[in-house]
Amino acid sequence: MATTTSLNIAFIGGGNMASALIAGLLAKGQPSSLLHVVETDAEKLADFQAKGLNTYNASNIDDTKHAIEKADVVVLAVKPQVIKDVLLPVKDSWGEQVVISIAAGIGTDSLAEWLGPQVKLVRAMPNTPAMIQMGATGLYAKAGVSEAEQQLAQQVMSAAGLVLWVDDEDLLHAVTAISGSAPAYFFYMLENMIATGEKLGLTQTQATALAMQTALGSAQMALTSHDTPAELRRKVTSPNGTTQAAIEVMDDKKMHQIIADAMLACEQRSRELSQAFGK
Repeated sequence: MATTTSLNIAFIGGGNMASALIAGLLAKGQPSSLLHVVETDAEKLADFQAKGLNTYNASNIDDTKHAIEKADVVVLAVKPQVIKDVLLPVKDSWGEQVVISIAAGIGTDSLAEWLGPQVKLVRAMPNTPAMIQMGATGLYAKAGVSEAEQQLAQQVMSAAGLVLWVDDEDLLHAVTAISGSAPAYFFYMLENMIATGEKLGLTQTQATALAMQTALGSAQMALTSHDTPAELRRKVTSPNGTTQAAIEVMDDKKMHQIIADAMLACEQRSRELSQAFGK
């Protein structure tokens, strides 16, 4: 089976997520000479050039076509609002490349219409911790993508962290709710813990350090323990102790329902955006 280190990988768009994937690929030994970036921002292009990557000006259609035609794998890393306008002018440039789209909400049927039916399409739903190679990404392969081609897509996306396949494209909305948008949930929790710590007399520096280290340590415990998160919570909650007092308030406020409602709203909004952008 081919590996990415022997293949040309092109990125249409050189924003934060593309930069994160490129950094991860380089760290895993991908030759910079086999990486290609299509971007409009001159400063970003200069940065990529300095790292030894091949760069192309997205304002020049011929440049974009050249990058696509050289590539074995193409990552679509442009905003969903503009992806149709980016792809239609270069529709005749596509062969049988493996194309990974990280454009949120754009379904494979729409992408196939804009790219051509011969393209091997994989949709990815990453999240922002991918920017530090600690991401979680859901992947879906459209019919016609072979197991070997799926492995190539997995190799590319695993450069940014954990990858997980779903066999129903509709489940990417659930992936959005549980991981794609979820970093903001944790940031929101930290934000409010820090603010309350200050109200209790700690400095902002103290409250921030304690809250963030606790989040990191708790996540690491959950990842490495044989216990479920529910079991871990029970084990650290002493009867009639301080933790129980806090958990009882959360239960009284129906925090479990607030979390569920928030995730359901996220999933529903993902569906709405998919319908809007895919037209």
